[in-house]
Amino acid sequence: MNEVPEGVVEQRGVLEVGVVGGVGDADLAAVRDQLQQFPGEAEMVVGVAVLGVLVLLVPTMIWVHLRLPLLRRPLEVLCLLPLTIPAIVLVVGMAPIYAWVTYLFGDSPLTLTFVYVVLVLPYAYRAIDASLRSVDVKTIAEAARTLGASWPRTIVEVLVPNIRIGIASAAVISIALVLGEFTIASLLNFETLQVVINLLGKRDAQVSVAVSLAALLFAFVLLVALPTGESRSRPADDGPDPALPQGGIA
Repeated sequence: MNEVPEGVVEQRGVLEVGVVGGVGDADLAAVRDQLQQFPGEAEMVVGVAVLGVLVLLVPTMIWVHLRLPLLRRPLEVLCLLPLTIPAIVLVVGMAPIYAWVTYLFGDSPLTLTFVYVVLVLPYAYRAIDASLRSVDVKTIAEAARTLGASWPRTIVEVLVPNIRIGIASAAVISIALVLGEFTIASLLNFETLQVVINLLGKRDAQVSVAVSLAALLFAFVLLVALPTGESRSRPADDGPDPALPQGGIA
């Protein structure tokens, strides 16, 4: 019976150690050089996915709340639908589409942003919807329109600042989901950070743990760098206005 030789097997450009043999310095150097490109690619994928879901949801939800209230329930059902579909079913449905996407645009991980937007729709929708329900959107929009603001200016300069907490929450949830997503990228044969960490775990546990910790710190830095609180603080209360009469009625 032939022995499995000590060597390296190449899988989609990611080096993976064979059954017999350890990890050499040359292999670790190759993996280290390859991992250097993933933080930049991860930032691009996260940025495009978050921007895509916000551009898709925010104007649509505001317009539905203002002008088409009867479509709130259908829109909610449509946005929450990915929660009911398993990831393997999404991959089966997306595989023929991605065959053409990779043919036209190449096999860059950036093309995963299409499916990532669908994946984060339910969570982003809930965050933005909660913020919209906490604000009297219709009254604010009518006041802005009465003062002469156009619809684009009303949405961008008046309504969006009032729901910025919900938008920031949607962005945070989207970042966390995209950075931690593994199943879809693996089944579609894309090289993302989580896929590489999984392959590293099969060859060297210590390196895999180190890279996983670095990925967690990278995600933590991104989440901390994203402002989620109020950008303006309320002025301090300096007491009653001296111009107003004090005391009770004589």
